[in-house]
Amino acid sequence: MRKLFSVLIVLVASQLFSQTWDLETCITYALEHNIQVKQQELNTQISENTNKQSKMGVLPNLNANLNRSYSFGRSVDPFTNEFNQTNAVNDNYGINSSVTLFNGFQKINSIKQTKLDMLASLQDLEKIKNDISLNVASSFLTILFNQELLKIAEDQAAVTKTQVERTSSLVDAGSLAKGDLLQLESQYASEELNIINAQNQLDISMLTLIQLLELDSIDNFKIAKPNTDNFTYAPLPVMEEVITLSENLPQIKSAEYRLSSAEKGLSIKKGMRSPSLSLSLGYNTGYSDQRQIVDQTTMSSYRSGYTENLIPVYTYQPINTYITKPFYDQIDDNRNASVGFSLAIPIFNNWQVNTSINNAKISVLNSKYSLELEKNNLEKEIKQQYTEALAAKKKYNATEKALLANKEAFKYTQEKFDVGLVNSVDFNIQKNKLIKAESDLLQAKYDYIFKLKILDFYMGKPLTLN
Repeated sequence: MRKLFSVLIVLVASQLFSQTWDLETCITYALEHNIQVKQQELNTQISENTNKQSKMGVLPNLNANLNRSYSFGRSVDPFTNEFNQTNAVNDNYGINSSVTLFNGFQKINSIKQTKLDMLASLQDLEKIKNDISLNVASSFLTILFNQELLKIAEDQAAVTKTQVERTSSLVDAGSLAKGDLLQLESQYASEELNIINAQNQLDISMLTLIQLLELDSIDNFKIAKPNTDNFTYAPLPVMEEVITLSENLPQIKSAEYRLSSAEKGLSIKKGMRSPSLSLSLGYNTGYSDQRQIVDQTTMSSYRSGYTENLIPVYTYQPINTYITKPFYDQIDDNRNASVGFSLAIPIFNNWQVNTSINNAKISVLNSKYSLELEKNNLEKEIKQQYTEALAAKKKYNATEKALLANKEAFKYTQEKFDVGLVNSVDFNIQKNKLIKAESDLLQAKYDYIFKLKILDFYMGKPLTLN
């Protein structure tokens, strides 16, 4: 039974990983399993906990204390204020609370600051996810590019193989010189090497994507080939619109939140100049084993003298028997409550407050520069991507025309080669031109697609090839 269950698990897992992966599936899987994402999620949780703790900081604290002490020899009972000569046991119980009523709004500003830090951390998490998504998309498109390069190499090799077989027949019949056959065989060997190189590049690109997905094996991994023909005809967005919409990207939002956080930090430091007012409450009681009460009283008499007639005179006096006062009675008797207000007025603290304020001002200015730098870098990056996308579009249009011309030229050369009007050298030269034109077109196509998707991503659009 256990062996059958293991077989079923293997079959299910094999079926799962043999299915094709589209770009959206790859990105989703990568974001769920990437270690950097998991680490930043933990950092975000720490920021959330810090914000929660700052909110709790405005609440009163509440603490209970229980204390038992043993005294040996002469001591003063804290509840009777009497000297004891014997060993004593004293208990003290209390519950105390304090709350800050006002401290220059430091706690309120601290809550706002930690919330801004939490929001910035969330944006940092989104930034990491965006970077991973772009890396996955780049690797995905590289695989598509290498797949098509491999197909072109295989198709060209198939054509050359046909020419080798035909030329070999003509050489055997004495219609062509053996040198033409050797040239074609050399060309065919080069194209077989191109197939191997293209397959190697495809395997490397597949491995790169596998590593981004944190998968253990490349076996049975296939990607879904989307229809990318329409992307090459898609128009470029307006650059100014891309720059405007890019202000919603997480790296910009994170810098804005950190600037606001630094401003709240400055408000906190300024609040240190303000007096602080706090309220404290306390309730205490205790117990001592030296606290005695009368248990019972008996009358004792003794002869204190004689009368004139020599009659004995007896005096009576009470004799008390003591016991320790019961625990709960002492707890009730010794209870006391207290309430107090504390006002602290800062006058001079070795210039620490002023130094903290000055440093906070520097932090605000530094955060402003960071935000400005982030915006400038993003704008430069967008302009660079836009220029490269425009160049890729132009290159695609030019290589498309070049490919059509090379196809016609190769067709014409092939027809002349078939009737013996062109030698194998000229045939191979024209064929290599066709291969290069096809490769250039593919490179320009996928370069334009990737640059276009990056621009769309800057505008807040999801990464997809549908």
